[in-house]
Amino acid sequence: MFEVLVYVYENYWQGDACPELHQLSRKLTAVGFEAEEIQAALVWLNGLNIAAQNTQVGLPDGSAVNAPELALVNTPPGFVTQSAGSLRVYSVAEQDHLGAQALGFVSFLEASGVLPPHMREIVIDRAMAAPGDPLALDDLKIIVLMVYWSFGEEPEALVLDELCDDTEFRVAH
Repeated sequence: MFEVLVYVYENYWQGDACPELHQLSRKLTAVGFEAEEIQAALVWLNGLNIAAQNTQVGLPDGSAVNAPELALVNTPPGFVTQSAGSLRVYSVAEQDHLGAQALGFVSFLEASGVLPPHMREIVIDRAMAAPGDPLALDDLKIIVLMVYWSFGEEPEALVLDELCDDTEFRVAH
């Protein structure tokens, strides 16, 4: 499934250029991906599209947040952001499925200020929908890229480098 997601990201990095799911399925088949991998990736992408659209809609009544002290630059309109002192507690199922490496990486991205809370929740949701126990760190990085992609954003160059870098060949200083 992750090979298909990487292909989609590389070939349709501008999210609006990506065809509808049924057309995408035909294109992926023509490229040579297996039907099972394509189906799993399309189901996963559909869940990503739904999560991103629901996040961008805002509050059900269409009202905006009138608390400027809570507003952050990367927060969609209509959402109350978490306070600076709040803490995300991961369920046992999330801890088991994601593993220590993936949770540590999510915390690193949050602390760096590049993964706002609304995007973090989508990353966690899509990671829980992905295969693997625990989820491989490289797979989580693909998920983070796809979440950025779903919002039509490209991560900053240093973040993109961290997400795309193969840590196997890194030399510790």
